[in-house]
Amino acid sequence: MNNFKKRLSDFSELVMFKHSIFSLPFIFIAMLVAADGWFGWKLLFLGTLAAVSARNFAMGVNRYLDRDVDVLNPRTKNRPSVDGRVNNTQMLIFIIVNAIIFIGVAYFINPLALKLSIPILLVLGAYTVFKRFSAAAHLILGVSLGLAPIAGVVAVLGDITAWSLYLAFGVMFWVAGFDLLYSLQDMEFDKANGLHSIPSKFGAVKTMLFAKVFHIFTISLWILFVWSAGLGIWAWIAVIASAVMLVYEHYLVGKDFTKIDKAFFTVNGYLGFMFIILIIIDIAGA
Repeated sequence: MNNFKKRLSDFSELVMFKHSIFSLPFIFIAMLVAADGWFGWKLLFLGTLAAVSARNFAMGVNRYLDRDVDVLNPRTKNRPSVDGRVNNTQMLIFIIVNAIIFIGVAYFINPLALKLSIPILLVLGAYTVFKRFSAAAHLILGVSLGLAPIAGVVAVLGDITAWSLYLAFGVMFWVAGFDLLYSLQDMEFDKANGLHSIPSKFGAVKTMLFAKVFHIFTISLWILFVWSAGLGIWAWIAVIASAVMLVYEHYLVGKDFTKIDKAFFTVNGYLGFMFIILIIIDIAGA
């Protein structure tokens, strides 16, 4: 039993399972808006399983392909994929199993979800490859999480709506923006090891400017989401509160780079949680 718990802990650390808080709220926001309320226990189960397996797949691919650079980086050299706690064969099995789960879940949701499942997996696996040759990798990561609202609306409606695209692109720029700030930690390492990132290419000052612009896009797109979906006052409050939290995030990082972890994990985690709670209140009161 102790060995099983340790193995579970190692895999949880491998994929940083607690960071699922970034993607889970927005798939359920899309599902709630698409259903105009509760979408049922079946879709709750399938949606959660799809989101978790997709993220496990993406993180597994990232850890597997990044072994050569993670071992050199002081920040990542103690990851389970590097220090031997999870070996290469185990990682490959983990990646394959989660891909099969994701495709299987899509099959049980609806035909459009199944058709989109493999292209989505290809996008999810592209981030690690992109950063080997393009600074646009931050946007690829954003697209990966931005697919969550698309998956949510497809699950409920079997279609893609305009408001879901606004929500999804908002998530894309939100994630890309905070990934830029997070990547400041590895700016010098990326330069020294030939990895492509906006911080290593443009420096800290311009990176923070890019992040600000991305987050302005985020709030603008979420305004369009609320307007297009015909949501009420609590949804508008969610967007305003998100803007305040993003301003605070930039304040933290601009003041002290040692606050990057707090800005990345705490602020963004609370943002997603706050957003879905206010959307639930808005729909429940409509």
